[in-house]
Amino acid sequence: MKRRDFLSAAGTSAAALGLAGCQEAPPPVARANAEDPAPATAARDKPEVKLYAGTQRGPTSKKMLQFIKRHGVDHVCGFPPNPGKRGFWTVEDLEKTRETCEAEGVTLDMVALPFLTSSHIDREKRGAIMLGKSPERDRDIEDINKMTVACAKAGIPAWKYNMSLLGVLRVERTPGRGGSTYSTWKASEAEANPPLTRAGRVTEDMALERMAYFVERVIPVCEEYKIRAACHLHDPGTPPGGFQGIDRLLGNFEGVKKFIALSESRYHGLNLCLGSMMENLEKPNEQIHDVIRYFGEKKRIFNIHFRNIIGKRGDFREVYLDNGEIDMLQVMRSLVSVGYEYMVMPDHVPRHNDDPGGLQGFAHSYGFIQALIHAIKTSG
Repeated sequence: MKRRDFLSAAGTSAAALGLAGCQEAPPPVARANAEDPAPATAARDKPEVKLYAGTQRGPTSKKMLQFIKRHGVDHVCGFPPNPGKRGFWTVEDLEKTRETCEAEGVTLDMVALPFLTSSHIDREKRGAIMLGKSPERDRDIEDINKMTVACAKAGIPAWKYNMSLLGVLRVERTPGRGGSTYSTWKASEAEANPPLTRAGRVTEDMALERMAYFVERVIPVCEEYKIRAACHLHDPGTPPGGFQGIDRLLGNFEGVKKFIALSESRYHGLNLCLGSMMENLEKPNEQIHDVIRYFGEKKRIFNIHFRNIIGKRGDFREVYLDNGEIDMLQVMRSLVSVGYEYMVMPDHVPRHNDDPGGLQGFAHSYGFIQALIHAIKTSG
């Protein structure tokens, strides 16, 4: 089994002129009569579009920032320097990262925590929070709270994180168009090796208790300093009985609802990876809109990972945005309809040997995302 880093490289060019599955917007409503003082014009019916293209591509360097800027991306989730043994970023670390972005005309919307990443627990050095192990988890929580305060002082409004024990689960890649390959998951072919991780057996209830311990100690600090904490979903969900002894709470819609219900704070929310959620649905093209409405109307979506798939829960391939089974224009419209107002960023693009850094793949996604946004702005 192979897992794929969710921070694969970013891309070059707006390549979304052909939007598969896109539907025409309805025509403007006609005036009832010539005397109507308030005609329902097309302009009046257009939704307000607050969302915008972004990326989480690192490193947060001048070279990479110029690259994304050239391709129309003006917002980023950044990666400050590794804090090393200190364990947390200082205000100076964050200010330097923000200034590096601003020098290239890019806004630093968010940062990714230096731990609580999408990693497998058997390879994770700071896994105490999800292992439920004190006092180590209390030390890690204290470091996160220090970084929350530092974000506030540095003018960075959000951070994102994972609460994962298994990382990204995949089997062998499968062939894609133009000689590319697609990240693939088939639960029926996956081998749990070893049968148990060092976490042992972890049920959804156990995971929820550990997440509650974290949320109860971290979100009040986020509330005080007005910093949004965006949690990524599990990718993918596990089959009945779990995988390597672990049931993934954030690998299904109902589990994510339970997680969000841990706090009523408007600073406790999601890095809603649409790919991860669609991969956990039986009818993703239909059901993803219910997910967006549920969390979007609660204003708990703080970041969007925008990807397309072929397949469903337990059996899927991650493909280009324009050749999957999901109507991504309708997905974007759902985001607009709930007033989502932050970044929409590509994630997990297909690979090709001629594109070892993923630059071309991400370029296609940048262009496609911007084309969808433009289509909604101009036609509703």
